[in-house]
Amino acid sequence: MSEPTSKYSITMPRDIAEAAKARSGPSGLSAYVAAAVARQIERDNLNELIQVAEAEHGPIADDEIRSLRDELHRARSEQARGGANAA
Repeated sequence: MSEPTSKYSITMPRDIAEAAKARSGPSGLSAYVAAAVARQIERDNLNELIQVAEAEHGPIADDEIRSLRDELHRARSEQARGGANAA
């Protein structure tokens, strides 16, 4: 069962609205915009979580980020090849 909905009036640049409408497909513009807003809320929540973690533990070093990205890329590559040990 889906959440109850409400109708809102928003203003956005015409080119963005037309591009969204063209990409919205059968679910319609409202569903497309709702999904985009939901993704933005998730990103905002993650950014808040990162800020709290960095305030408590300090920022993550660039080399740590690179190392974890490399590890993720290796795991995805292995998974794509059908590896049994893929993450």
